[in-house]
Amino acid sequence: MWYTYQPVWFLTTLRHRIQESERHVTDEHALLERAKQYDEAALGELYDLYAPRIYAYVYRRVSNPHLAEDLTGDVFVRVIQAIQSERFWHTSFQAWLYRIAHNLVVDYYRRRPSVVESELDERIIAADDDLVSAVADRLSHRHLCTAINRLTPDQQQVLALRFGEGMTARETAKVMDKSTGAVEALQHRALAALRRVLDKE
Repeated sequence: MWYTYQPVWFLTTLRHRIQESERHVTDEHALLERAKQYDEAALGELYDLYAPRIYAYVYRRVSNPHLAEDLTGDVFVRVIQAIQSERFWHTSFQAWLYRIAHNLVVDYYRRRPSVVESELDERIIAADDDLVSAVADRLSHRHLCTAINRLTPDQQQVLALRFGEGMTARETAKVMDKSTGAVEALQHRALAALRRVLDKE
């Protein structure tokens, strides 16, 4: 087998990956320390690094690109306000960001009127080639979103983080401020509840 005669290549590759990972952690740590000093360049770099991920997370929760952009902007406004008030993250900056995003999404749904007018989807309007397929895909997406919205906020969040963001159970636990075991149990209950909702419909 390849590892019986390529141990040097394997060890060199492994060492390189470990060094790259350590360098990334060190660079990000330095960036976060500069951000705490309200270094605008560091804040800009953090925005470039994390904004796409936060946008994707928020979009999966609200299914509206314009609203997702607004809420993503609000996340980073909150970050700047917190830094100006010297209220910093305690452990993981990424987990802190996702918690802010989650709270903004929860606030949005709490304030939203119970009846929301349907909006024309830009993707449907743009899909001249296969309108029927585009509508079917969109209806399927809405059906799933409606089902997910019937779950508890914690269940929605664990599914968004585990499957939408591709986070590990451990990373999700940091964001949700729970133990890894609690996250795994919550994920199991969320999937079971989602399956029941979809079966009923």
